[in-house]
Amino acid sequence: MTTFTTTEAALTRDEMAQLVAADIPAGAFVNLGIGQPTNVSNFLTDEQGVTLHTENGMLGMGPVAAEGEVDGDLINAGKIPVTELAGASYFHHADSFAMMRGGHLDVCVLGAFQVSAGGDLANWHTGAEGAIPAVGGAMDLAIGAKSTWVMMSLFTKADDSKLVEALTYPVTGLGCVSRIYTEQAVFLIDGDGVRVRSSHGTTFEELAARVPIELKRA
Repeated sequence: MTTFTTTEAALTRDEMAQLVAADIPAGAFVNLGIGQPTNVSNFLTDEQGVTLHTENGMLGMGPVAAEGEVDGDLINAGKIPVTELAGASYFHHADSFAMMRGGHLDVCVLGAFQVSAGGDLANWHTGAEGAIPAVGGAMDLAIGAKSTWVMMSLFTKADDSKLVEALTYPVTGLGCVSRIYTEQAVFLIDGDGVRVRSSHGTTFEELAARVPIELKRA
């Protein structure tokens, strides 16, 4: 049973990553997308026994490399220097995508430009003229993982909600997102619609007034 909670301050990016890390089930195989999700690796504990997969061909990725730990040949899909854990393995890009497409990942955590009330995801292109599309493995991850979670800021620089009734950007995956972590709230998407699990630096009523979809308390 999920209970709605609230805090006085909005979450920092580290706090968001820490919250995501704490929610990942013990023993899960997980892919962390480019951008904000990469930071989640820094907050996973040894006790969780989580195995991180990166689509450029590695199982057993560790935290982001600190100064003095950087190996130029050891990077994640976003070209961020990372570390390896004991037992890490490396493989061909095609084998990595077979893992993604074959349903072998328990959770993927992705960034997003938009998520719809039905769990549709847009995260590879805004459609803007001159913008560089960057689909990478996002479509494979969004549909192939058993659970797809999103980490993103809730509003754009123009103060538009990224949680929308229907996508206006090119689609990455349909009906795939089940959870959204933002600095102002955590949302759950399921057969009951969009539920707010927690709010941060705002109230449920303020969220309901700014986000253009029906929201329910978890």
